[in-house]
Amino acid sequence: MDSYQNLALLQNLYRLKALGYEYTDPFSINSNSHNEKPLNISQLYQNISLCHLCDLSKSRSQSMPGFGNKDADLMIVDYSVSQNDDKLNSYYSGRSGEILKKMIENVLELTTENIFYTHAVKCKPLNANKPSQSEWESCKNYLFSQIEFIKPKVIVTLGKEAYAKITGVDEDFENVRGHVIDFREYKLVPIHHPSFLLRNPESKKTTYNDLITIKSCL
Repeated sequence: MDSYQNLALLQNLYRLKALGYEYTDPFSINSNSHNEKPLNISQLYQNISLCHLCDLSKSRSQSMPGFGNKDADLMIVDYSVSQNDDKLNSYYSGRSGEILKKMIENVLELTTENIFYTHAVKCKPLNANKPSQSEWESCKNYLFSQIEFIKPKVIVTLGKEAYAKITGVDEDFENVRGHVIDFREYKLVPIHHPSFLLRNPESKKTTYNDLITIKSCL
């Protein structure tokens, strides 16, 4: 912007002020988290907690950066925060959470404190909808930074949406479910979401076999 444009803008602002408009000092939202790469996972968590990059910041009770071991060999990624998760600030809430916990403890023989569990989009979606593409675009750098800091041996994605968003590949989920996929320098295994298993209990045996595959990679 040249000096003439600056002068014209300033004159217009003074004119509006004379008419009774009031102004606040300029401020920046998310300047650090949006423009600068976090130096460590603690700084990343702070950026997530203060994030206002999309409209989900208006409806959440809190952002949910993740839970568990920050040096975990296994990282589980759900796509979105449920209404119940947000309300209770819990990562294993409701019937889906109970199923996921049993999968971790009974089949993988790990504890929830030994793995790292997070969401691709860190705040609950509006009106129980799926997060939009723009909301994922606003949030995805947080997830990929988490992966870089944690450096897990295996990433497990829960459901089609999490797999498609993280990999950028939208295909028939049954063609990739349970397969060990090379993703960057990690092994990635997509499995059914626990909520899918509640609706389709006949798929529990398939998911059990997928968990055995995951266990063999750790």
